[in-house]
Amino acid sequence: MPELPELAAMATFLDGQLSGAVITQVQFPNYFSLKTKEHPPEELQGRTVESVSRRGKFVLLKTAAGPDALSAPGSPVTMFLAFNLAQAGWLHFMEKAVGPVDKPGFIAARLNFARNGQDVSFDLTDAGTWKGLAVFIVNDPADIHGIAELGPEPMEPGLGLEEFSRLFSARQQLKALLKDQKVLAGIGNAYSDEILHAAKLSPFATASSLDPQAVEHLFNTMRSLLTDAVQQATGKRPEDLKALKKSSMRVHGRTGQACPVCGDTVREIAYTTGSLQYCPTCQTGGEILEKRRRGKAD
Repeated sequence: MPELPELAAMATFLDGQLSGAVITQVQFPNYFSLKTKEHPPEELQGRTVESVSRRGKFVLLKTAAGPDALSAPGSPVTMFLAFNLAQAGWLHFMEKAVGPVDKPGFIAARLNFARNGQDVSFDLTDAGTWKGLAVFIVNDPADIHGIAELGPEPMEPGLGLEEFSRLFSARQQLKALLKDQKVLAGIGNAYSDEILHAAKLSPFATASSLDPQAVEHLFNTMRSLLTDAVQQATGKRPEDLKALKKSSMRVHGRTGQACPVCGDTVREIAYTTGSLQYCPTCQTGGEILEKRRRGKAD
């Protein structure tokens, strides 16, 4: 699943490629992904992309009505196309116009754009058995339930240590807390593993068990790790982001390999819907946790 660093880089890339471009065609060959009914996809045609940004795990295309827009009477000047790639979704950017989708397959949506005399396009695909990719066409991102409920961004200047510390009064486990989108927006299964490993904390430690020094250390570790990940990803094309993320992981997805910090074997706890990885020496005082919990990882 793409998380904050990859989605921030993707939004930056799309902003550079699409700002000022006109949407020339919108296709939803698989309507499973379109989650809103207020505006049909055709209303996006002829609109100009003003900017592309990110909020949590959502990428937001802000569009403005133009003279060629097919908007219905009374449509707002500003309209957003928002998407969440979920577990198995991805964006494929093409520097050419692409025709109608003949065989939908995994393609959930296809958009074509005209930009300074050049045609570009992107596909949104979902390769998962369970289709979780979601696309929304709304007047305001706050109209999307998943965005309205989001907690603060982990890297935003307004989130200081004092506000971060307030998150740790509950008995919620650290792994669950870090990837709870209502608590912090944008961190998922992979980066929660990486943050806890870097902070030398067990994924099953409870928030309320941390003393102020441990909370501060976790806060600084989270900010530092995510900042580095965003910097590494920024400037990369969407097709390069998956490999970059995989290569940057120290414990996540590296079950059975040596921890790069201490050399111990990276361990895994498997769930029905995923898994988490950790280093016993770095994080749990040598305790092996495989048989300790069973449940949902993502």
